[in-house]
Amino acid sequence: MKSYLSFLPLLILPPLFWAGNFVVGKALHSDIAPFSLVFLRWVIAFLVILPFAWRFLWRDHALYWAHRWRVLATAIVGVTSFNALIYKGLHDTTTTNALLLNSCIPVLIVLFGGLFYGQKIQPKQLIGLIISLIGVLTIILQGELVRLLSLSFNIGDVWVFLAMICWAFYTIWTKSFPSQINKIGLTTVQIGIAIIALLPFFVWEITSGQVPHFHQKSLAGLAYIGIFPSVIAYLLYTLAVEKVGAVRAGLSIHLIPVFGVLIATTMLGERFLGFHATGIALIALGLILCQKS
Repeated sequence: MKSYLSFLPLLILPPLFWAGNFVVGKALHSDIAPFSLVFLRWVIAFLVILPFAWRFLWRDHALYWAHRWRVLATAIVGVTSFNALIYKGLHDTTTTNALLLNSCIPVLIVLFGGLFYGQKIQPKQLIGLIISLIGVLTIILQGELVRLLSLSFNIGDVWVFLAMICWAFYTIWTKSFPSQINKIGLTTVQIGIAIIALLPFFVWEITSGQVPHFHQKSLAGLAYIGIFPSVIAYLLYTLAVEKVGAVRAGLSIHLIPVFGVLIATTMLGERFLGFHATGIALIALGLILCQKS
């Protein structure tokens, strides 16, 4: 239990920052087109992380080349595609739908890990996963299962679900990197690859007339998503996968709606209701069961 407590920041802070990413990404969709948003996000992140990564980039360059296909795959799937698909989806769907689909990530990690990589899940992990998923649904559906029937899905939800698939594979593949590769350097390389991959799409959006509208709100939003959900959250999540495994780290994604509720109630003045407490309690119980297995 002591070792688990030492890893709590790795499991708590990424979903906290990513909860804000959903809110800010939705808020900026009318000002900045999706590919431009994700491109600018990673440019900011690259500039922030590069001063801390220089010595690791030089030290580990041979390891990057030795694992070049894994580095390329994680960069394209987890850094480039995941975020571009999220922002693309948020143009056409609701934050509620996106959070609902986001809760599928731990399930997909278990499913793909078992189907393609022979990974086994412990009974307590499976029970914890199910309980935590019920907690997420309790929050999103406001304690009323009938609300599930009233949700409408569209092409935006397809993009978001494809993003969830990308993140599941990113999590599984991240686990395979050797521990001697410094995570700051690795993340910097992945971000650099993402910027190169996104550049043509960014140019296409600009030349097609989808020019970003910069003002105080959009610049503040870009600063947030370029630092907290990008640099800090990615580094901590990568460490979490290494330290506690893909399933446990992936299950922390279920904390995103919890933090979404806490942000809304403490900063936006929304009411904290009974179904919020029930959902949070179920998610906490699921996480505890999973971590103890």
